[in-house]
Amino acid sequence: MATFDETPRLAEAWAALADRQADLGLPFLVAESAGQVTGYAYAGPWRGRPGYRYSVEDSIFVAADRTGQGTGRQLLSQLISACGHAGMRQMIAVIAVADDRSSVRLHEALGFAQAGRLHAVGYKHGQWIDTIMLQRALG
Repeated sequence: MATFDETPRLAEAWAALADRQADLGLPFLVAESAGQVTGYAYAGPWRGRPGYRYSVEDSIFVAADRTGQGTGRQLLSQLISACGHAGMRQMIAVIAVADDRSSVRLHEALGFAQAGRLHAVGYKHGQWIDTIMLQRALG
């Protein structure tokens, strides 16, 4: 699954993200196999304004050599459950439009419905990228 990050995060940035998630009472999940990280998932605030405090945006990444093995499904399923238990009401996914639609299929398989498309809002590898927004109720 793709990300709009353009450079790898340093260890300090990962630690800060984990601390922020803990402070917000939101999950930060890591999948690993034989001591190697194979994927991660977390949900952060959808928007910064107080009226959106019960909505989150998911972020999921699965290592390229681990796709198609159920890691993404397991992470997203656990993320949905944990966010529901944390009192969140809606989860939003913002997915880059690409030839590989596995992320969209994964989200739809777990109850997300398409809510819109934003044209040319991301820029990566020298090209403008559309995103698809999906949404799912959590409770």
